[in-house]
Amino acid sequence: MSRPVEPLIVGRVIGDVLDSFIPSIEMSVTFNNKQVFNGHEFYPSTVATKARVEIQGGDMRTFFTLVMTDPDVPGPSDPYLREHLHWIVTDIPGTTDATFGREVVSYEIPRPNIGIHRFVFVLFKQKRRQIIRSPSSRENFSTRDFAAENDLGLPVAAVYFNAQRETAARRR
Repeated sequence: MSRPVEPLIVGRVIGDVLDSFIPSIEMSVTFNNKQVFNGHEFYPSTVATKARVEIQGGDMRTFFTLVMTDPDVPGPSDPYLREHLHWIVTDIPGTTDATFGREVVSYEIPRPNIGIHRFVFVLFKQKRRQIIRSPSSRENFSTRDFAAENDLGLPVAAVYFNAQRETAARRR
């Protein structure tokens, strides 16, 4: 069952981060039992711990790579440092979750400073269990280039949430 990509187009995820693709796998992303839906806002304090990312497709012999980035660094009006890498997990077996995969880049807590940032989870289907090259830096990361360098092809699922700097008053 494929999800429509319209929210990814409207939110400029397709264009800024990804090329157009047809979703073919269901992916569920939750923080503290709160599911991520395209464009919904989460407070940084809510996303301080790793998300639970479940893959509802494939089988135990099918492997996936998960990438999480922020394309709005340092701020959405002038994202000249696009993208900032927050997390990479590879070799996730189908029908399981990210805890069953191999963490290549550890989870980094989102800390947006200027404006509202998008945080994008992208899932790629691997052709086989493989060694994924770890990027040299979290800064100026490119999801497209990473997928090409590791022969991952187009994504099979993606979802994003918005977050902005959390003031002390908003934490109450």
